[in-house]
Amino acid sequence: MKRMTGTAIALMLTAGAAFADAHATPMVMAADQDVSNGVVSAETVMAGANGWLVVHRTDAEMKPGPVVGYAPLRAGENMDVAAILQEQVNTGDMLMLMVHAEDGGMKTGVFEYTLGAKEDGPIKIDDKLVMATVTAK
Repeated sequence: MKRMTGTAIALMLTAGAAFADAHATPMVMAADQDVSNGVVSAETVMAGANGWLVVHRTDAEMKPGPVVGYAPLRAGENMDVAAILQEQVNTGDMLMLMVHAEDGGMKTGVFEYTLGAKEDGPIKIDDKLVMATVTAK
């Protein structure tokens, strides 16, 4: 039986973790937060592929509204993802932080979605959007 070096074991563990990250169920974890600094963030975002964390306005009806910010995502686990808000968000406003794909647009690495478009559109799992809703403090 061959003996493995510490480096070989570390490489196997790293590869295993990367494989697990890339195949984890997409999700968004975020809490109500102060956005007076012009940034909204998610604690953790799991993405099945490279894509975007997109910030939509929403309300009690929980329908995604206009996009007010976005940030790039890597496939796998993304920690403390911060999106710069592109317009004023007031205390009490509700925001929907949603995972979008990097698919169908003209350019890779350029966020091309507009409300209702297919380019860089939202990810769905079992016909449900992958998102979390927060209220601005």
